[in-house]
Amino acid sequence: MVATVASSTDIRYRTYPNDDYNGVVRVSSGGYSATGTLLFDGRAILTAAHLFQGGTEAATVTFETSSGTQTLSTAQVMRHRDYDGMSNNDLAIVWLSAPAPATAHRYDIYRGDDELGQSFTMVGYGIRGTGDTGASSSASAMPIRLKAENRFDADASTLENLLGPGLAWSPLAGTQLIADFDNGKTVNDAMGQLIHRADLGLGLDEGVIAQGDSGGPAFIDGQIAGVASYIASLGWGSLSPDVDDTTNSSFGEIAAWQRASAYQQWIDQAMRDRYAEAPRTPEEVSKAVAEGDSGTIHAYFLLQFTGARSDPDDILSVDYVTRDGTAKAGSDYLAVSGVLHLYPGETQAVIPVEVIGDATGEPDEVFYLDVTNPVGGGLGEGVIKLTAVRTILDDDGWAG
Repeated sequence: MVATVASSTDIRYRTYPNDDYNGVVRVSSGGYSATGTLLFDGRAILTAAHLFQGGTEAATVTFETSSGTQTLSTAQVMRHRDYDGMSNNDLAIVWLSAPAPATAHRYDIYRGDDELGQSFTMVGYGIRGTGDTGASSSASAMPIRLKAENRFDADASTLENLLGPGLAWSPLAGTQLIADFDNGKTVNDAMGQLIHRADLGLGLDEGVIAQGDSGGPAFIDGQIAGVASYIASLGWGSLSPDVDDTTNSSFGEIAAWQRASAYQQWIDQAMRDRYAEAPRTPEEVSKAVAEGDSGTIHAYFLLQFTGARSDPDDILSVDYVTRDGTAKAGSDYLAVSGVLHLYPGETQAVIPVEVIGDATGEPDEVFYLDVTNPVGGGLGEGVIKLTAVRTILDDDGWAG
């Protein structure tokens, strides 16, 4: 990735093994390569369904972090059940056969509904090129992880509303976000020319996805707002904003991302269903976990709602964040924060926190999880915060 305004050798497009983008990974399956993003539990990768269109569910996932390059096999691939083989519901979750490296960044999904008009950062392993000439593959070019920026212009269904039969596919309303590749010229401003969403771009920071970036993230505030899906070269009547009228990630083309906020229930519940060791009742909750010698293991917090919804279709939510005790984030456990939703029909869910294994003898340590800001319910009369504690048990023979 990506097709950019300047050469891909420009430092503004580079990512590094120790930066906030090192949880963006290369996903390979059936001879094809795409991009994916490590989700917040350290076990699942969010990517595009069309990578697995050939029916294979065998894949590998390659991480590049400060601890080196590591390739993991996968335990399961799940495409969205309503993927239509074209543009709609183009999402898949890949579960790793082993925990992701502790040095890899984990990401939550963007849960707001205000993506339109916002700038975002796209990251991926696709082929390289510039907007003037488009992206082109090269057998000698090793995939590298690059980044660029753009701005979400519209919901993809807007194209069908305005172009009608001139559009060869039918995007589901509210599920896809689109952005065009601008070069600062009105004549190549695809959204300005076609649907009157004028925007001349972000200058040298601008980019667009290319082949191999499918499944890659579009980040807003460090959260996954979109999953790269497809590019297109569009025209209407005498309007032809693409600089070369070829679908190759050049100036004047549009790209689409599956809207993560529209699929948060599917993502959340798919991940929850995979926590085989998670507690189902308060009696099953383990308040202590042995750290192990390497990798990570989950400590689970169980959140239950015991009230009654005023509307059965209400989504309940709370904010949560880990907090250091004697255990320190980054060395003893991996800090998490986010919003937990209880969807219609749900009365409980777990929050997994990864405990980091090591072979160093040390005393038992504790960390906390704080829960605040309930929406649709309460924490109890006069209660503004709930706190739970977990103990990390040393299993390396510390004495003292």
